[in-house]
Amino acid sequence: MSRHRGAAETSTLQQRLEALSEARELARDRLQDEELAPVLGVLERASARRSLSADHTVVGFFGATGGGKSSLFNAVTGGDIAVAAARRPTTAEPLAGIRTPEGSGPLLDWLEVNQRHVLPDDGSADSPPGLILLDLPDFDSTAADHRRIVERLVGQVDVLVWVVDPQKYADAALHHGFLRQLASHEAVTIVVLNQIDRLAPDEVQPVLASLREILAADGLAKVQIHPVSAATGAGVDRLRAGIGEVVRQRGAGTERLLADVAAGADALAGAASDSDLPAPSKEARRRLSNALSSAAGVERVAETVGRSYRRQSHRHTGWPLTRWLGRLRSDPLKRLNLDRRDIDPALSRSSLPAPGPAQRAQADAALREFADAAGRGAPEAWRASIRRAARSSADVLPDALDQAVAHTDLGSNRKSWWWPVVGLLQWVALAAALAGALWLLGLAVLGYLQFDVPPAPRVEGFPAPTLMLVAGVLLGVLLALLSAAVARAVAGSRTAKARRRLRASVDEVAQTQVVTPVADEVERCNRFRQAVAAARNGSAAKAGLR
Repeated sequence: MSRHRGAAETSTLQQRLEALSEARELARDRLQDEELAPVLGVLERASARRSLSADHTVVGFFGATGGGKSSLFNAVTGGDIAVAAARRPTTAEPLAGIRTPEGSGPLLDWLEVNQRHVLPDDGSADSPPGLILLDLPDFDSTAADHRRIVERLVGQVDVLVWVVDPQKYADAALHHGFLRQLASHEAVTIVVLNQIDRLAPDEVQPVLASLREILAADGLAKVQIHPVSAATGAGVDRLRAGIGEVVRQRGAGTERLLADVAAGADALAGAASDSDLPAPSKEARRRLSNALSSAAGVERVAETVGRSYRRQSHRHTGWPLTRWLGRLRSDPLKRLNLDRRDIDPALSRSSLPAPGPAQRAQADAALREFADAAGRGAPEAWRASIRRAARSSADVLPDALDQAVAHTDLGSNRKSWWWPVVGLLQWVALAAALAGALWLLGLAVLGYLQFDVPPAPRVEGFPAPTLMLVAGVLLGVLLALLSAAVARAVAGSRTAKARRRLRASVDEVAQTQVVTPVADEVERCNRFRQAVAAARNGSAAKAGLR
C-alpha cells in the first residue's frame, strides 16, 4: 500500500470517527444509553487501537470446539505452539504467535494476551514482518470466561479468521451469534473450511457452495473462503499467502476500524430520518401565533383599546352637559391595567383573567400541532425530542404572553387633533344656547312683572334668542353625533393597529419560547442524520441513509 493511499485512508477514518462521535453527542439525551453504548465502544476501541502499533496486524483465529482451529493455527505458524485436541477445548486463554516482537508489547497488553511466542523468520513472502497470529478459546466453550474472551477479541483484532468444519459449518451459534453481526466487516473477514480431508473429493465443492450461500444470507457474500486441511496441509499455503497479503498491505487495521465505524453508524441509522427535515413552515408558525394570541386575549385587548378611545373621544367632544355621565364609567384599559407606561416593565402585569381550561387546552393543542408538523418524517425518538422542545417553556409561556401584552404600546395615550376643535365648537354651541335661554328667560321675567318688554330682534323672521337657543342645542347634538361617528371610525383603526402590535408581541414570544427551540431541535436532528451518513459511508451530507 502506497504512502499516499495510507494517508488517504487514515484521513477518511479520522473524518468518519469524528462524524460518529458527533452523531453520538447529538443523540445524547435523545436516544437511550443502551442504544449509544455500542457507538461509545467503537470510539473507545478505535482510540485505543490507533494509539498502539500501526506496524503490526493482529489476525485472530476463531472457531468452535473440534473444528481444528489450534491445529490450523500451528500449520499456519509453522510451529507446534498451540495444544490441539479433537473433543474438548484446550485453549483456555489467547496465545500469540509474533513475527516481529519489537513494539508489539503495548498492543498485546491492550489485547490482554499474556502467552506470546516469537515465530521463526523463514524469510518467505508469506511471513511478512508485523504479523501477530492469535489462537483463541472456542466460542462455544461451556466455560463462560472463554466466550467472554472471544466476544471481546472479536471487537479488537484487525483480521478475523473463522475456522469451521464440514459437520458444523452451518452452526446457528456461529452465524447468528457472530457472523451476521459482522456483515460490515467483510473486508477483514476470512472463512476457513477446515478438515476437507474428511470429505470425498466430489463433496468439497457442494459443501463450499452451501457455506457460501449461508454466508451470503449473513451479509458476507464476498468474503474469502479457503478450503484447507490442517492434517494434510492442503490449502494451508494458500491461506498463509492470503493472510500475508493482508498484512503486507498494512491496511487491515484501518479497514477493521472503518468497518467498526460503519457498524456503529448502522446502530444509529434507525434513529435517523431519511432526509433533512424542513424548518417550521410559515403556515405552522401562523397557526401557532393565532392560538397563542387567543390564549393571551389579544382580541379582547384590541377591542378594549377601541372602547377606551371612544370613551375618551366622548369626554373631549361630547355635549358638555352630558359629558359627566361618561366619567361614571372607568376606562376599560385601566381596568385591565394596560393604561400605564411609566413603571418598571419587569413589574408590569396586566389584569387580564388567567387563561381558562379551554384556552389552556387550545394552547397545548397548538404546541402539539406545531411540534408534530415540525417533526413529521422524523423517527419517534426525534419527534419526542421536538415535542419536548416545543413544551420546554410551557410553564413560563403564560407569564411571557401576559408581559408581552402588558409591554405593548397600544397607543392609548395619544390624543386626536380634532378633539380640541370639536370641544371648542361644543362650548361655543353651549354658550349660544345658554345665551339664548337666558335672553328668553329675561324677557319672560320682564313680561311677568308687567314691564314693557322690548321686542326681540329677528333674523329671517325668527326671534334672535329663540334662534340662538335652538341653534346652540341642535349644533351641540349634531357635533356629538358626528364626533361619535368619527370616533367609531378612528377607534376601529386603532383597534386594528393595536391588534397588529399585540400579534407582533405574541409572535416574538412564540419565536423565542417555541419556534426557536423547535427549529434548533430540527437542525440537531438534521445534523445527526448527516453525521450518521458521513460515519456510515463517508457520503455527502445530503446523502440518504437507506
